[in-house]
Amino acid sequence: MGDLASKLMAELECETVFTIPVFGGIGIAESVVVTWIIMAILIIGAIILTRNLKIDHISKRQAVAELIYTKLTGLVEGMIGPAGKSYVPYLTTVLLYIGLSNIIGLFGMKSPTKDLNVTIALAVMSIVLVEASGIHHNGVGKWLHHFTEPVAIVTPINILEVFTRPLSLCMRLFGNVLGAFVIMELIKIVVPVFLPAVFSLYFDLFDGLLQAYVFVFLTSMYIAEAIE
Repeated sequence: MGDLASKLMAELECETVFTIPVFGGIGIAESVVVTWIIMAILIIGAIILTRNLKIDHISKRQAVAELIYTKLTGLVEGMIGPAGKSYVPYLTTVLLYIGLSNIIGLFGMKSPTKDLNVTIALAVMSIVLVEASGIHHNGVGKWLHHFTEPVAIVTPINILEVFTRPLSLCMRLFGNVLGAFVIMELIKIVVPVFLPAVFSLYFDLFDGLLQAYVFVFLTSMYIAEAIE
């Protein structure tokens, strides 16, 4: 078990890849570098798929781009409803980022979602958007009044919910990544041949994409509640 604990700590340790020599040195963590790689993949993919778009007689490349766009926007719009259509670009971007972050381990890179700072940042951004959407759609007065609903006595609980929601989003995403690693190490101890490869594919691919969906689903649900 001591060996498992040391492996777990090594897996969660986010090394500094290089340091920018300004302001006394700004360390750039491994999770940041991998995030840049994911951003580059998404940007290059978007550029390739959206070049020379046509209205008719479209190419196979454009057909693929339109299929991806239709499926992703349809998925997110189905979760948030027509009233939250303006939030689809953000939610789609988060879905793609978390999905790629969780499966990039298949290519030998450390997933950014293994860094607690990344999951905290994603959760805080999403909750700020949730509260901002409530203010934008309902005004400050109605947004403040919703903390007193259904009765004023629950106001402290409703205010506390503003802080527990990002904590829930953050720890759910981070905890699932952490749990998957622990289970994989235990499987390697019990059955070191063949079975770990099968479960690795499950945790890195299926479960990774599922966690991206769950994160966006919960954020969409919170936004839908805020703007109703």
